[in-house]
Amino acid sequence: MEAVFDTLKIYERLKGADLPESAAKEITEVFKEVIDERLVTRQYLDLRLKELESSIKNDIIKWVAAMLIAQAALISALVKLL
Repeated sequence: MEAVFDTLKIYERLKGADLPESAAKEITEVFKEVIDERLVTRQYLDLRLKELESSIKNDIIKWVAAMLIAQAALISALVKLL
């Protein structure tokens, strides 16, 4: 899940602000690491959403099937009583 952003631009702006080259490189690397660890990509969200939708559909199907069986049992019991 690699995020795309312009590290060179960050580095150049930091150097342009009279920061030493080594400090600018280190700060740029920190930004890159934090963004790579914390940023969620659109592809990842789409994948998780599909998994969630699939899980929800399966749960609904199970619930409806159980309710149909319970309904059939209830109707069967009522018919026997009559």
